[in-house]
This record gives sequence, structure tokens and C-alpha cells, in this order.
Amino acid sequence: MKKRWLWVIGLALVVPVVTLCGCSPGFTRWANMPSNMPSPLQVSLDGQQAGIWVTGQGKVMATPDIAILRLGIEAQEATVAEAQAEAVGAMDGVRAALTDSGVDEKDIQTQYFNIREVTRWDDSKDQEIVIGYRVTNMVSAKIRDIDSVGAIIDAVAVAGGDLTRIDSIGFSIDDPSAYYEEAREKAVADAKAKAEQLASLAGVKLGKPTYISEGIQVPSTIYPRAEFDLAPVPAPALPETSISPGEMEISLSVQIVYAILG
Repeated sequence: MKKRWLWVIGLALVVPVVTLCGCSPGFTRWANMPSNMPSPLQVSLDGQQAGIWVTGQGKVMATPDIAILRLGIEAQEATVAEAQAEAVGAMDGVRAALTDSGVDEKDIQTQYFNIREVTRWDDSKDQEIVIGYRVTNMVSAKIRDIDSVGAIIDAVAVAGGDLTRIDSIGFSIDDPSAYYEEAREKAVADAKAKAEQLASLAGVKLGKPTYISEGIQVPSTIYPRAEFDLAPVPAPALPETSISPGEMEISLSVQIVYAILG
């Protein structure tokens, strides 16, 4: 009697498994998969996914029309008050040199300000001791008259004296929209040429675009590293610093999907 019950229970367990395995030819549904979950073998292609996908590139070379000068002062004295006073005086001179050279106040922005201890190791005490305080004040100045960059650097160096610090100079384009328009035209033409070639190789007829997406690559500001001799030298004997903005690349890409007509 017990063997008969065991046989019936075993048959009851086998039947659902057979039913699950036979519900769809060539496909086995997992036992814990919900019945309303779509089959992983089913692929739905809409109009956007079907077609010829291409990416076009457009590049334009442009001459920078603004310079970004990162500069400031660094003063060190025995006390914070003394270092701060010296730094304020020097920074006022640097700012005056910038504005007198035609840099607008709104184009001067504080980037970094710091007061920190200056220490050295004392062997007799076997510890670090404070020997002074250093004040650092750095600003960025946007120079719109790019031909005057060298003269402005020289004026700042004289105004700040030995406290002057020039960290870097960069070049950019104030309004790159016209260059992006040109780059966009080149990118679209590049994408169309690629799509036409693909259609010809595949033996199909190219239709109209069904999807267009643009990716802009923002041009990074060029920061060439430069070394400046900032020793205070009388103005008549100081040659003007030579600055070359060079060229920069503006680029963007477009992704276009073309329909296939047949």
C-alpha cells in the first residue's frame, strides 16, 4: 500500500515538469519564472532600432580670442598679521595693474586663498617649530584683448614684485557657437557619406533619417606651462613677455539612423 502511494506522489511531481518543458518547442521556462514574463528569445524592433546607424565627426580649428591668466601673490612673515598686511598690499597692486591694463573687474575672480603655518624641524627639541606664516591669494583674470597678454604679465610682475606668483596661462574662445555650427555641418555630411557607402555595400536604398543625436565635446582651455622671470627689474630694461595663443580644436559628433527603403 505504501509503495502505491509513493508511486502516485512521484507521478504527480513528474507531470508538472513535463508540462513546463513541453509548453513551447525549443524553449525551457525556468520553474521560478513568472508566467507573465516575456520570453527572453523575443526581440522587439521598432522604427528607431531598425536601419543604418552611423556616427559623423566634425572638427574645426579656431584661434583663441581670450586668455585666462591664473596669478596672485604669496607673502611670508613671522606673524599672521604681518603676512596678511603684506599680502593685501601686494594684491592691491596686482589688481590695479590688471584693471589699468584694461581687464574688467567682473573678469577677475578669486580662485584660492590660504593662510598656513611655516614650520621647520628643530633637532635640539626633536620636533617641528613654527617659524612664520604664509598667505597665498590666487585669482584668475580673463583677458579679452589677447594681444595685450604679454604686457599685462609684465605689469603684474612689476606690481607684485617678489611676492608675485603666476601659476598658468590658458587660452579659450569666448563665443564658440559659430565654430560649432561649422563643425555640425561637417559632422552631418560625414555621417551621410558613411550611411550612403554602407547602403551601397549592402545593396539597399537609403531612406530619410529617423533619429539624430548630437554629442558636443567642449574644448578644454589650453594651459601651456611657462616660466616667467618675475624679479623686479626697472620697466625700461624689461623686455615684453612673448605669448603665443596658437590654435585649438572644436569638435562634435552626431549619431544618425537612416531608414532602409529596400
